[in-house]
Amino acid sequence: MGLALAALVPGVIGPAHAAGTVASARAETPEVRTVTELAQGWRFRKGGEPAFDAAADDSAWERVSVPHTWNRVGVYEAAAGVPGSGGRQIDKYMGAGWYRLTFTAPQPRSGGRFWLEFDAASRTAEVWLNAKRLGAHQGGFARFRFDATDAIRPGAGNLLAVKVDNSTPAPGGATADTLPLVGDFFVQGGLYRPVRLIETGPVHFALDDFGGPGVYARTEAVEAGSARVSVLARLSNQGRAAAKGMVTARLVRADGAVAAETSQKVRLTGSGAGEARLDLAVPSPRLWQGTSDPYLYTLRTELRDGRGRLLDVKSESFGIRQFRIDPAQGFFINGRHVPLHGVGLHQDSMESGWAMSREQIADRMATIRDMGANTIRLTHYQHGQPIHDLADRYGLVLWDEIALVTAWTLDEAQGEAPPAIRAQARRQLQELIRQNYNHVSVAVWGIANEVDFGPNRPDFFGKAAPAQPVDPSPLLADLAAIVAAEDPSRPATLATCCEGQGQRGVPVVAKMTPVAAANRYFGWYYGKPDQLGPHLDALHAERGDQPQALTEYGAGGALSLHTDNVLGGAVDSGGHDQPEEYQAWVHEQSWPQLAARPHVWATWLWNAFDFATVTRTEGDTRDINTKGLVSYDGRIRKDAFYYYRAQWSAEPTVHIAGRRYVDRAYPVADVRVYSNAPATELKLNGRSLGLRSDCPNRICIWAATPLQPGENRLEAVGSFANGPTSDAIVWQLDPTRRATYRIDSGALIGAPGFGSDAFFSGGQANSADRRPRGRPAVLAPIVPAEQRVPLASYREGEFSYRLPLPPGEYRVTLHFVEPAAKPGERVFDVRANGAVQVEALDIAASAAAPFAEVTRSFAVKLAQGPLDLAFVPRQGKAIVSAIEVVPVGPAR
Repeated sequence: MGLALAALVPGVIGPAHAAGTVASARAETPEVRTVTELAQGWRFRKGGEPAFDAAADDSAWERVSVPHTWNRVGVYEAAAGVPGSGGRQIDKYMGAGWYRLTFTAPQPRSGGRFWLEFDAASRTAEVWLNAKRLGAHQGGFARFRFDATDAIRPGAGNLLAVKVDNSTPAPGGATADTLPLVGDFFVQGGLYRPVRLIETGPVHFALDDFGGPGVYARTEAVEAGSARVSVLARLSNQGRAAAKGMVTARLVRADGAVAAETSQKVRLTGSGAGEARLDLAVPSPRLWQGTSDPYLYTLRTELRDGRGRLLDVKSESFGIRQFRIDPAQGFFINGRHVPLHGVGLHQDSMESGWAMSREQIADRMATIRDMGANTIRLTHYQHGQPIHDLADRYGLVLWDEIALVTAWTLDEAQGEAPPAIRAQARRQLQELIRQNYNHVSVAVWGIANEVDFGPNRPDFFGKAAPAQPVDPSPLLADLAAIVAAEDPSRPATLATCCEGQGQRGVPVVAKMTPVAAANRYFGWYYGKPDQLGPHLDALHAERGDQPQALTEYGAGGALSLHTDNVLGGAVDSGGHDQPEEYQAWVHEQSWPQLAARPHVWATWLWNAFDFATVTRTEGDTRDINTKGLVSYDGRIRKDAFYYYRAQWSAEPTVHIAGRRYVDRAYPVADVRVYSNAPATELKLNGRSLGLRSDCPNRICIWAATPLQPGENRLEAVGSFANGPTSDAIVWQLDPTRRATYRIDSGALIGAPGFGSDAFFSGGQANSADRRPRGRPAVLAPIVPAEQRVPLASYREGEFSYRLPLPPGEYRVTLHFVEPAAKPGERVFDVRANGAVQVEALDIAASAAAPFAEVTRSFAVKLAQGPLDLAFVPRQGKAIVSAIEVVPVGPAR
């Protein structure tokens, strides 16, 4: 049984005007509202001391423009090569701040009203105009408005003062009841979205409707070459006298022709409100068909008085479409199956934090589209109108959600959400729905993210998990009911973390919504990547009548950290060892499983861009989550980005992976090229290395490619119908590494002077150090201490190394440290091309002290390569920490 979803339309507040005095923004028609952005001339100060009246001196305050946030969070190490990261002034202040603006207001029209509109203020806001408190708002992500008519001074100067507060929620604190309570992202403060002054006549479309546009529309049916569109207009009469008039809804094609029109008479009591409900019959509609044809009409809704004079008007883009989500077959737009594949997105950038301009947001969207994504999950809170408008325009399907993340109470002993937090969640959801109801791109309303951790919540959140797990189901049931009442055309949904993974105390909450989705990190936080598909199959089998999606998957990827073999050692999901190649490999393993499962109606990888979070120090960053496929500044695209571009985009894509791993550790390397070309050729310093056709998983591989000392220019050329597309990179090989192998066994990232573990077969990687996630590492007391990094990691079991050496004489040196075994418990041989070179080695018995290094060295002469080193157990498991193979004299 599928879920039918009707098409909705994008909302627009009204005409925009350049910043300046309000008087300059008056519309030519006095009956129609005017909107002025209050962008310039603001002053800002940190601190909570009252500053809402003229007596407060703001002459020394910082001059700012709005949108504005004071926070700047997240730094890359210099080696990452992200321009502008190192010199940024970091500001993690979380607390109160004050904004003040003096502006001149116009003389009002007869009975005119003034409203102040804030697109967002984080986390909380209190607003005063001319020392009169207009009101307060909780929640840092939604639009809100206050009627300023009684406080404004027409034709004179006006002082607008706003106190914001982004303090971390704590019992008794100013933001104690404000979601999110915790989260793996930094909640930035400020007036980080636009502020406006709106002037209307006394009778107008409602402005006090949870920040919504006042006009709401959706497609009720598409059949037999026609469509039926319903329009709900909420009306407000702020005058004392009763008013009557007409509401007209007109659907206009892109060429200006009227596609449909209808009207309804209305009558409003003095100081009253009302509604008008209209139906538009649209013959031969052109449908909004996602990225293939995101066609938009204009819906113009007019309110006129009894004499036909225009009182208010709303013009907004409108898309005619119907969505359906089937639990077995996936997602449909207007009856056409559309597999949804895309990205999760946070709303921050390195340069400006949350105060992103429309141009910056458009640039983010352009990057996502260039990857070939057709859907975005807007996480973990309500995003602004610009990204919604762009999604409507370009045909990307959206998942919207509120900031109910992980925790729903500050006192775990309470079990259920306290009334104030429950009310906050309800309001955030109503604001989300009303303000984005009209966007054709929105498919589902997300009511929560990962509230099913139970006692398994990661300790990097800085707050201990409850000893007794509590169940968020009552709150989720409440929120799901709100969605059903507010918008029965779209289902409620949520993202879970933990069901089906064998953890204790996990509440099964996916069943609380008609549609469910999972955040799953196989191959990163747990398990292996190839477990992802079977896990999703198990969820589908558990609830076969409920559509299932994948809302997060992926891995971290540091720009400056690299590996020669992604299986050579353990990734450190909470710390340093997060090479870019490992991130790409996890996605290479994950995507084919997802593409093969039509019952997974949508997939969103995590994340489009690196983003700020003070819960992490990982990879080559501080206070950044490295799972983005693009750097925090939006400029550097990691290898995994191009893997998906080759998979998802119709545009020619040829990309050589490993371009940032310039100084190579070994004289041979596998060259991997992401290509959607029918045939791809690789050249090394102008010499062809051969052609690859129809590469599996769109990954073309030239294995064990020999590198020459010095510069190695690689060029991949894809042959497409419209001509060739190429990519070129340069790798360097230090001449001293020619025919030399220094292997840091068991290491995903090699120690200085070594390459990471590679060329092995069998065995398991391990370390004498212990690195619990979220807690300090416990380092083994290795001797000598200056060699502890290459000696700490090791490979053990029964295993071998095959080194592609040219003929010659070599000195082989093996380095060992015993991590745990006692004398006699671990005994093994080492063979070189079948000949025993190290016999019955017992490291524990040979070492001068616990964790002390033991070495063995021998010479080998190769008439021809390769060199095979076999580690053969006699008792227990064989082991090695590092291998050095160096030519004795010139190799041939």
